Parts: sequence; C-alpha cells; structure tokens
Amino acid sequence: MGDKKTINTLVTGGEASAGPPLGPALGPLGVNVLGIVNEINKLTGDFKGMRVPVKIEVDTETKQFTVTVGTPTTSALIAKESGIPKGSGKPNLDFVGDLSFDKVVGIAKSKMAGSYAKSVRSAVREVVGSCVSMGVKVDGKDAREFMAELDSGKWDSKLQ
Repeated sequence: MGDKKTINTLVTGGEASAGPPLGPALGPLGVNVLGIVNEINKLTGDFKGMRVPVKIEVDTETKQFTVTVGTPTTSALIAKESGIPKGSGKPNLDFVGDLSFDKVVGIAKSKMAGSYAKSVRSAVREVVGSCVSMGVKVDGKDAREFMAELDSGKWDSKLQ
C-alpha cells in the first residue's frame, strides 16, 4: 500500500470543478483531477445547489482514489425541502417556509449518522430547532409551538 493522502472539502452539489479548491489540492498528487471531479459530481448530484462535505482519499503510489460524500447541513436540507433560498432574517417575525412533519422526520433520519442524537425523536428536535432559527414553520405551525407539542408527547406515535 502506498501513502494515502486525504483531502476534505466542501463542494456545491453537482458543481465541483477542476478549479480551486480541488485542482490545486489534487494536481500535485498526479491523479486524474477530472476523473475525481466527475465522480464527485455524480455522487453529489442529488444535492444541487447545497454545500456538501466531501472526502477524497488518494493512494499516491497507485493513483487510485475514493470519494466519500457527507450529508449537507441541516439548514441546507431544510431550505431545499421547503423550497426557500435561505432562512429568514427575522425568524420570529417573518416565516419564509413550511415543512411537513414527514419531511422533518426525513431530514432527521438522513442526519442521524453524523449527529449526536440517540433517537429519531432527538434528531427531529434538532431539525425543528433549526426550523425555529430559520423562520420555517412545521406542519403550518410556528416551530416553537411544534417543539412544545413534540415535548408533550403528541407526536410520539409517529416517531417509532
């Protein structure tokens, strides 16, 4: 086995290019930069317009590489699912989006692997907390009100 070189970077889903930051980082390793860029774009295509963490491991002897894609930030996923460009500047006053409970659970489950959450319920709480700070409603309600319902156990039957 040759030496492994690891590069961690953030790319916009489906829009990686051979320019910075990838080109300058990969060029000196003598690998097929375009091949790596194409692989990244193939793997991140579902996250169009979102910033996605990517890890590239290169074997400096064989020039073999692996690309591992992380999950976009919770706020990026909320923005995508609610169809908004970004969160509200005044989240407690201006509501800019609304997410269904099912979409909140979907985001929570996709984030579980990289989260400290021990259960779907606590992962859902993290997502709803982000909704509060972004001015996004949950099931048509102020996310703070939804959080209170969540804490009271009202949604437990749907969190199995």
